This record gives sequence, C-alpha cells and structure tokens, in this order.
Amino acid sequence: MAFLLDDILLSPAKFAVWVGRHIYQQAEANLTDESPVRQGLLDLQTQFELGQISTEEFAEQEAELMARLEAIQRYKESQTGR
Repeated sequence: MAFLLDDILLSPAKFAVWVGRHIYQQAEANLTDESPVRQGLLDLQTQFELGQISTEEFAEQEAELMARLEAIQRYKESQTGR
C-alpha cells in the first residue's frame, strides 16, 4: 500500500523529470545538427558565385559558419569521450 501511495504522490515529479529530459534531448539534437550550417555554407557559396555578396562579406560569413561547425564537432567529440 505504501508503494502505491508513493507512486501516486511521486508521479507528477517523475513526469516533470521525463519532460525535462525529453526537452533537453531535443534541444541538444537541434544544437548539434550540422545540416543547417552546411546548408548555410552552400547558400553562401551560391550567393558569392552569383555576385550577390562581396568577397569580404563571404569571408566574414564563412568564418562564422565554420566556427559554428567546428564548435558542434568539438561538442560531439567531447560527448563521445565521456
């Protein structure tokens, strides 16, 4: 009987923990997804080749995107090394 009462009383807390873990996992997946950054690099290259942005703009934006990509890769490496 005591275990049933404990389960009933703790179920909201368990649910909150489950929701928190799920949200964390989804946020981590979104933050570590390389595909938007790679797509951004492709779009940037296309804009540059079409003459829509200058060499300076290209270099600046490319550096930002590459830094994001490297940060994602470093984070992934640090997670696998746990």
